[in-house]
Amino acid sequence: MPHFLINNNIRLSGFVDGNPVATFIIDADHRVVCWNKACEALTGIVAERVIGTRDHWRAFYASERPIMADLILDGGKEADIRYFYRDKFQSSPLIAGACEAEDFFPDFGDDGRWLHFTAAPILDDQGKVVGAIETLQDITERRRAEAALSEKEAFVSQVVESNSVPTMVIDSEHRITHWNRACEVLTGLHVDNVRLSRDHWHPSFADARPFLADLVLDGAIEADFHRFYRGNLRKSSLVDGAFEAEEFVEGVNGVGKWLFFTATALRSRDGVVIGAIETMQDVTERRMAEESLRESEERYRHLSLTDSLTQLSNARQFNMALDQELERSVRYRRPLTLLIVDVDDFKQVNDTWGHAEGDRVLQTLAGIIQSCLRHTDSAYRYGGEEFAVLMPETDAVAGVIFGERLRLSFVESPLTLSGGTLLNVSISIGVTEYCPGDDVHSLFCRADEGMYKAKRLGKNRVVVVEPPSGP
Repeated sequence: MPHFLINNNIRLSGFVDGNPVATFIIDADHRVVCWNKACEALTGIVAERVIGTRDHWRAFYASERPIMADLILDGGKEADIRYFYRDKFQSSPLIAGACEAEDFFPDFGDDGRWLHFTAAPILDDQGKVVGAIETLQDITERRRAEAALSEKEAFVSQVVESNSVPTMVIDSEHRITHWNRACEVLTGLHVDNVRLSRDHWHPSFADARPFLADLVLDGAIEADFHRFYRGNLRKSSLVDGAFEAEEFVEGVNGVGKWLFFTATALRSRDGVVIGAIETMQDVTERRMAEESLRESEERYRHLSLTDSLTQLSNARQFNMALDQELERSVRYRRPLTLLIVDVDDFKQVNDTWGHAEGDRVLQTLAGIIQSCLRHTDSAYRYGGEEFAVLMPETDAVAGVIFGERLRLSFVESPLTLSGGTLLNVSISIGVTEYCPGDDVHSLFCRADEGMYKAKRLGKNRVVVVEPPSGP
């Protein structure tokens, strides 16, 4: 045995034996000179059976072959090490001339074990290699945990990738870890361009802003949401702790779209937030259909309440408005005046000049009425040639003034027929004001009575009908 090892064997053995890491030493003849207690516990082989022998390989392999310490002792040539360990080894970053590796030993223990081992040369005073030392750590549990985690991540990746809904996952540092094919199609960005980046706002928003998943990850979701989103935020009714929102986003290409977002935090087994997952669905077509339906319903509602010939509100709308305005006048004790307007000799117009010209007369009168209204007034065509005007906050005196202005404007606006003939038509107007005790029927009947009285008095005039005096 070399002088160095003879003099230091006892000292080394004492040091190595006290080391909690499994460690053994071989001399220049590849004989074991130290095999510590931790090595006994790891391999199940007591020191007495192996010290002084070259049988250290038996602890790890079914047939004889050099282990890392042997290769280091023989010069540690990379080609030799690679022959036995392929690409599983690397030079130690801490010890000059040492190598380390991780490998699975199928014949080690009952089911095989994963070991991390490091082998380094031992030098004498002149720098000559006189032995080698190797440490071993059982990393089976770690490797199994890593394999389980890798399998779990592969499963998660498969779930995300197979999802037809655009889905992305960010880690605790807001970096993208998953970006499925549906996300690529929606955004036009390939996964390789976004993986591990924090620029996931880029494909959907023209300006930098956090995604819903970022806000969920930071835990300030409701406080910060309205700083970045115009839409409404709500808690998901399906996933506990998840949030969802619908937002119109202006894309970087100038083409906007409606997106429906859902985001929820991802937690470890002990409840720590480790990331967030978000889905994005393009709901532009649905929103356009809803908007089209809303416009259609609004158009239908407008048509159902509008006279198609004159574009004034129709009799149905008049009845609803009269009831509402009367109720308001009763509640707040405010004045309300009603005018009933009828075209004089309208049947004669139709019989003489035809219904088309008669329709033009009605359209002309409707336009004049509309031009005379204040913003609080409203006008209605509730019969063939009969019109009504509701004037809230107005007494009968002001109603008569309005009626006279309307009558004169219509008389002074003769209709030019297709043959060039001027057609002069007049109107008769009845006016009345609400009084306590009135209902819809009594108020209407008084105004209507005033219109018929104007007819009897010669037409082309305004007649006011006062409420009946009390007993």
